[in-house]
Amino acid sequence: MGRVKKGEKCSVKGCNEEAVRSLSVSKVKTAGLDVETSRRAYLCKEHYKEFKKGNKKDAQIEKWRHGVA
Repeated sequence: MGRVKKGEKCSVKGCNEEAVRSLSVSKVKTAGLDVETSRRAYLCKEHYKEFKKGNKKDAQIEKWRHGVA
């Protein structure tokens, strides 16, 4: 059983919601979120939505880079 299922809290500063996703800290920081951890960032539903919006451009560039349309 993973840490999210065990009830891990959101890693974003000032948030105490339950986490729904676990991502690498480097990806979360490039999306513009301020996290407090060093290895994995646990995001609640609201902050995961923000992460997806902030990561949209980078994800598109990565697709182009790898030749996936």
